[in-house]
Amino acid sequence: MATTLYRNGTIYSAADPFATALLIDSDTVAWLGGEEAAERYVEKADEVIDLAGALITPAFVESHTHLAALGRNLGGADLGAASSGSQLLELLSARAKGAESVIIAQGWDETSWVDSSLPSETDLSSAAGGRPYYLARRDVHSALVNRELLDRLGLGSIASGVVRGAEHDQVRQALLAEGPGVEEFQRVALEHYAARGFATVVEMAAPHLEGREALDQLLAADQADHPQVYAYWGELVQEETAAEQLIRSFPQGRVLGLGGDLCVDGSIGSRTALLREDYADDAGNRGLAYLSIEEITAHLVACSSKGIQAAFHVIGDAALDLLLEGFDAAAEQVGVAKLQAARHRLEHAEMVDEATRARLLSYSITVSMQPGFDALWGGPEGMYEQRLGERAATMNNLSAMLSSGVPLVLGSDAPVTEVNGWAVVHAAMSMSNESGRISARAGFMGQTRSTYRAMGEMNPFAGQLLIGAPATFAIWSASELAIQTPDERISSWSTDARAGTPMLPVVDQEIPTCLRTVRAGVLLFDQLDQLNEPTA
Repeated sequence: MATTLYRNGTIYSAADPFATALLIDSDTVAWLGGEEAAERYVEKADEVIDLAGALITPAFVESHTHLAALGRNLGGADLGAASSGSQLLELLSARAKGAESVIIAQGWDETSWVDSSLPSETDLSSAAGGRPYYLARRDVHSALVNRELLDRLGLGSIASGVVRGAEHDQVRQALLAEGPGVEEFQRVALEHYAARGFATVVEMAAPHLEGREALDQLLAADQADHPQVYAYWGELVQEETAAEQLIRSFPQGRVLGLGGDLCVDGSIGSRTALLREDYADDAGNRGLAYLSIEEITAHLVACSSKGIQAAFHVIGDAALDLLLEGFDAAAEQVGVAKLQAARHRLEHAEMVDEATRARLLSYSITVSMQPGFDALWGGPEGMYEQRLGERAATMNNLSAMLSSGVPLVLGSDAPVTEVNGWAVVHAAMSMSNESGRISARAGFMGQTRSTYRAMGEMNPFAGQLLIGAPATFAIWSASELAIQTPDERISSWSTDARAGTPMLPVVDQEIPTCLRTVRAGVLLFDQLDQLNEPTA
């Protein structure tokens, strides 16, 4: 039961905004305060660490990730660096030099290219060395596939080229039988999270993604020296007995609900998000609905009847209309109170107007959003504007969501956007829609305390640093701290200690470096020796 005293730094704690020292007793925060008071603990502590001005915060929580896909990308399957069709061919050729019989890679995004034309199947197959390939778009709602892959998977009725919608799901599910085990990819991804100050991650699993076996392996691993893993399982159910049996088939408390990537629609980039009006760059196309009102209603009734959280992937405004019609129909069967008590959740919800926000609030629906989407695709001439025209200007309004009272958590949807909690904070403060911006504190809480609450965590101290809280935290090298607000009508930052508000890193010019990550007193990642390295 070792004790460690961290001192001479900055502790992010609402309990003591001026704290510079923190005492950890095994897996619990035992004390925090100023330097003078810290002297009392120096002799009693088993270890004393001089922070040399470093910052300690609660560790981040990732609310929406795909670990195996992230691990693949970290291992060389990332096509995101392609800025043209020819560069995509070059990256594919490099990937083809590996040993796999089927080339799986992800991340191309033609909307950022000067010439958005995709390479021909002949050129892609040549770059792949004649091998079958599956090349997912960055949003993973469409993919490039060749005839060799489709024939290998027994899907000869599907046309090669770009596959979307139900055909894309068929390809993904068929690939599960072809692909190697994903344990190593999952491990690499978890280590990546730990090195970036995350102690908890929420995996979005589904039959059409990595499959049940991959999720079972992930939950069974459960190593103390890796981030804690929770999950959602995106399988549709039609009756309450099936919902109860399915949730009980997982380790107790580890699968938070049935849904997550249970898709009502697709994505804007792949033009499969379901819209009220046509796509601006594809007349006559309003996207795809993957679920019917009847299926949505039955799933909600089954889950709500057993107090199980349901969760849905929903992006387009018409998809949200469809989903809420399902909520209305479910309310007629089980009552609004049961729907509210189950704390149902939406992933993404990018196109939400004021009336719809009120409906979300009426059902106590939590929304998980990704500010990094706007950083990638928002703003003038961005992908959102290309696909939606003027409608893009009101998307992803974080501020309106919070001010309306809708519970909000933030994440990355990795590997769609990078694993970087501070980049999420920066994106949330810098949304292209100025009225949608939120403060650094709100962006940080959306990845810490608020995320634990959305998960149903019973410990009220989770995601905070105060006496009695779990010793789950990260240490950061940050050159400047401030109290930051996105409102340009007032000072955008303040370092006045009299404010009595804990300060966070200024992230508009520099992203902090993680030096140590701890979960319940156990080291997940450690480069704290960098504090003592001489500067050039």
